[in-house]
Amino acid sequence: MLLARELIGYLSRQLVARLSPGAFETGDPAATAEAIAQIIEEDLSVEDRLNDDVRDLLDQYSDYMRREGVSYQDMFRKIKNQLVAQRKIIRASGRDSGDAMKLSRDKVNDLSHKIVTGLRKAREVRVRKDSNEVRLTLVREFTDLLQMEERVDRTARAKVRSQKRDIPEGGEEFDLLHRRYYAEELKKLGVDLGR
Repeated sequence: MLLARELIGYLSRQLVARLSPGAFETGDPAATAEAIAQIIEEDLSVEDRLNDDVRDLLDQYSDYMRREGVSYQDMFRKIKNQLVAQRKIIRASGRDSGDAMKLSRDKVNDLSHKIVTGLRKAREVRVRKDSNEVRLTLVREFTDLLQMEERVDRTARAKVRSQKRDIPEGGEEFDLLHRRYYAEELKKLGVDLGR
């Protein structure tokens, strides 16, 4: 998944804390945060399932691709683009669309619609403002939180690059160090990826 479950939990708790009681009231903030986290997880898992489908298709044609000299990455990208268009899925990855954040602006907007719909249906939540006003506030706060996560990611990458010897990005050692520093930076914010 593009975002760790622990990070999604943190984001949802922060959204509840930042939006209530101004945009909505809730009798049970923990349950509301859990409902928001579930909406985000379900939506992001759609693209994970799509990636699995693409991998399954490519496994069937691996001999053909090898014979014809077709790159796995190129075929993956082409097939994924076709399936995204067919299934009308909004891409989750912001970095694919040029956004600095992990989630694209389109995905954040899509999630805001789904979260507001979920809040309106929830028994423990009373939405106090117009749906679109709540949605726009949600987009603003979600974007702010994702930008914070991007700063954490940049800090972790900078720490890896500051090692005495050169560690190439994309390698196993880089990934291990990045995960460790990323978790340390998130822990400073109260997000424990080790749980």
